[in-house]
Amino acid sequence: MHEIPYEITTLTGQPQPIPRPVMLPDEMPPGVDWVTLPGGRRTLAYTHQPTTLPPPPAAARPVPTWAKTTALLAPTIGGGIAAAGIGLSYAAPGLIAMSHALWATVALIAAGAIALPVLLGACRRGGRGGPARITQNITATGLFGKATGTINHR
Repeated sequence: MHEIPYEITTLTGQPQPIPRPVMLPDEMPPGVDWVTLPGGRRTLAYTHQPTTLPPPPAAARPVPTWAKTTALLAPTIGGGIAAAGIGLSYAAPGLIAMSHALWATVALIAAGAIALPVLLGACRRGGRGGPARITQNITATGLFGKATGTINHR
């Protein structure tokens, strides 16, 4: 016959509790906690966390007056800048001509500042040609005599 490798016994009395591993609090997943059942046993169970309602949305505030003014002025200012750009593009040939005329005026003033002293010097001399001649005659008598002289402008 067959041999039985183990012996079968029956329990008599109170069943022995099976040792279960103890779970540390930091090992428990979220939503799991120790609870006490009505019979007095403590066990792990899923618990419902109290739900907190989100804060009510803030009441809509009116738009400040400065923001409205800025929003209304922005297209106006942009349109003005665009119109100025178009006007300058049409006026460019005239502006270039005016700048050339301005440089010509500056050159005329500079030439006048140089020519005016030359012209005034020529007018003061009159009809005489060339520069003025100055002659000086000095006479003295003796070794320690008094010297006398004359200056002639011609």
